Amino acid sequence: MVEGAPFALIDGHGDPHLHPEGVVQAELMAERLASTAEPIAAIYVTTLTRTHQTAAPLAERLGLEPIVTADLREVFLGDWEGGELRRRVADNDPIALELYAQQRWDVIPNAEPDAEFQARVRRGIERIAADHPDQLVAAVVHGGVIGQAMNIASGATGFTFQGASNASITHLVIEPDRWVVRCFNDTGHLWPTFSAEPSVT
Repeated sequence: MVEGAPFALIDGHGDPHLHPEGVVQAELMAERLASTAEPIAAIYVTTLTRTHQTAAPLAERLGLEPIVTADLREVFLGDWEGGELRRRVADNDPIALELYAQQRWDVIPNAEPDAEFQARVRRGIERIAADHPDQLVAAVVHGGVIGQAMNIASGATGFTFQGASNASITHLVIEPDRWVVRCFNDTGHLWPTFSAEPSVT
């Protein structure tokens, strides 16, 4: 991304490519996941480019073709898509301050309603679980989606689990009557490339 220039959009969503550091992190993530004791049965990505690029090294190692699921694309930020959120937060925009006070993305004008975002994340994850009973799958998604999934699993609300690091690993077990959290934001495989500064959606 060129400083001051907006991200390209796809279906209205900001669609930046991975930063060079992200390419390295994707390789490290692939190395970690390819060595799991339980084989990965499928890899899921979203409609946005960065998930395809992040998943590519793992897909190559495992010989799997990633499956696209639109339900797990990032939260839609309405008028603040294309990198506008970052600028507004940096400028201490009053709406950005209210966004964090209320801990709801839909404080942003024309952003996706919170209930709709939660419903589609739940739908996307439950559909994957139904298609892969008793199997391990990798879903390469976005920070807002990870936060929402963790809220569903744990009963938390708001931005409790926002700020998952790029190429981190969060492990959920999806059962018919509950979601179980095994880990959140595991970055052990990323050292020494890991930046302590969390990503902004």
